[in-house]
Amino acid sequence: MIDDDAFDSAAGFAVEETLAAAGARQVTESARDGAPPGGSIVLFPTNGVGFGHFTRQYAIARRLKRLLPETEVVFFTMMPVLHVPYDEGFKTYHISGRRKHGRDLSVEAWNRLLAGYLSLILDQYQPWCFIFDGAFAYGGMLESIRNRPETRKIWMRRALSKRPQALPDACIECFDEIVQPDDALLTAGAATGIEVTSCPPIVVLDRDEMLSRESARKRLGIAPDAKAVYVQLGAGRINDIHSEIRLTIEALLKHPEVTVVLGESMLGSRLNITLDRVISLRDYPNLLYYNAFDAVVQAGGYNAFHETRACGLPALFYPNMRTSVDDQLARCRVAEVEGWGRVVAERSAGPIDRAIEWLLSMEKQAPEHRLNGATVMAQRLARLCAAVTDR
Repeated sequence: MIDDDAFDSAAGFAVEETLAAAGARQVTESARDGAPPGGSIVLFPTNGVGFGHFTRQYAIARRLKRLLPETEVVFFTMMPVLHVPYDEGFKTYHISGRRKHGRDLSVEAWNRLLAGYLSLILDQYQPWCFIFDGAFAYGGMLESIRNRPETRKIWMRRALSKRPQALPDACIECFDEIVQPDDALLTAGAATGIEVTSCPPIVVLDRDEMLSRESARKRLGIAPDAKAVYVQLGAGRINDIHSEIRLTIEALLKHPEVTVVLGESMLGSRLNITLDRVISLRDYPNLLYYNAFDAVVQAGGYNAFHETRACGLPALFYPNMRTSVDDQLARCRVAEVEGWGRVVAERSAGPIDRAIEWLLSMEKQAPEHRLNGATVMAQRLARLCAAVTDR
């Protein structure tokens, strides 16, 4: 499966500046005069096949809002769930991903559109910092951020990759720093020629921001004495009796004490669920409800893994083996080493049944205290802001 960001960056990095981008560089005095006292920061989370890039930047933005209430945090994104940052009070701008246009818009033309739109935003807000979270850099973005010495440009890019390789010089030269959020394994990221720093794994909510077990169960309609298992796999159709998600639910429902909470992605179609003891959860972030659960069955993405680990929940992982970059299998094997998770490699009825038996025999553990990379990054950005605004 190819992420949108990999597809859309294929045009390369030398993108001709459009008239829109050139015109946007003529910044008006009113835009300068309207800058907030704490300056502004522009966040650009791309979208791959899920919420990963967006969730990391959203987590940082929420903490920045508390630390730097006078700093204006601006989102520019291809994510369609604009109500999430908008409801938090963040100014939010959207550009459709190239694939939304089909064959009507070439990759080169889409990058020109991106360059013009992002340039307008950067010229309007004059940010002291720009953070991009994505696996691949877009040519239109690079065109917009180069030659902006007043803006510190940071690329947030996870290091756990199936094939780390050197990043193109034309891409690296547009950034001042790469931040690599830690993962379950310490691995070398792609070779770079600029400053590379790290932060602990980023989790969208801290423990004290989550609903209590009682409140979460009341909201979801889970009986107090039920054993609640959260399932979110993101693959297969619920009504296909041979799909891994259907086999998993059927294995869980063989146990009369179990209630299944089936997580739906807000990026996908709604599921048609007509099974007893199966509750649908379509919200964001679903981590808000994790205190209601006794165990989870999930794919092996970055967010799902670290959220489950932070909550001390026993887990079964179905890693996606078809990702182009993310090494989900390597990440999930760490849960086996640490003793709180298992990887289900063969997803047929027999292995799934046996894995569910193991899962339901496990007890929830007291979570270890771990630093949240979102807090670490927000604190670091607050220090950078102080240095910039004190000049």
